[in-house]
Amino acid sequence: MNKYKILSLFLAIALLAAQARIFMGDKAQEVSTSEAVFQNILTRSSIREYTAEPVSRTTLDSLCRAAMAAPTAKDQRPWKFVVIDDKAVLQELASALPYAQALKTAPAAIAICGDPTLMNEDHRPTEWWVEDCSAATQNILLAAHSLGLGAVWLGVYPAKTLVASVSNTLKLPSNLKPLSVVALGHPKGTAQPKDKYAKDNIRYNVGDFPNAQAEEEEESTEGGGF
Repeated sequence: MNKYKILSLFLAIALLAAQARIFMGDKAQEVSTSEAVFQNILTRSSIREYTAEPVSRTTLDSLCRAAMAAPTAKDQRPWKFVVIDDKAVLQELASALPYAQALKTAPAAIAICGDPTLMNEDHRPTEWWVEDCSAATQNILLAAHSLGLGAVWLGVYPAKTLVASVSNTLKLPSNLKPLSVVALGHPKGTAQPKDKYAKDNIRYNVGDFPNAQAEEEEESTEGGGF
């Protein structure tokens, strides 16, 4: 074998080795990314106390971008987002939501609103704005956690009094309904996520779960003495 053939052989081997390293590097990156995504989901928890450090508008815009990446039925995107970083408005909102004390220390919040009046292709109002806005809310929670922020989902819809209070506080037009408010800030202290996985809540192919309500009703009729 002459020197040119030997050189060509070494070059071919080197090229294959380089390609293998690139492939393995890409696979390692995929594994690393998937693990990071799972960890972000599994370690998220509701944070209700925050430091006084503000959340920048650049970060708040990024959270809204994440929210708008949520799935949406028929691509209607019925959502609108009211970003609140004015302390006076946050305090007013805390008064409008009696169970939302997190807003008293939160430096920012995002109200996720939907438009139930949007028409689908059948010229009927959309029926899926709640699901779409719920998915957007969850995206905000996960994105906030990935950025080292704390957040908590504060429910508004379907409680009519809360919907009215939040709508009035934020001066929403009549076609919008506030589904939720997410309080945001830098966590004060640490919170341990709950492991909510339960094997009993899973079935394959057939949902033959026990009927807890029927069992309770049966127990309530036993031994009545009548």
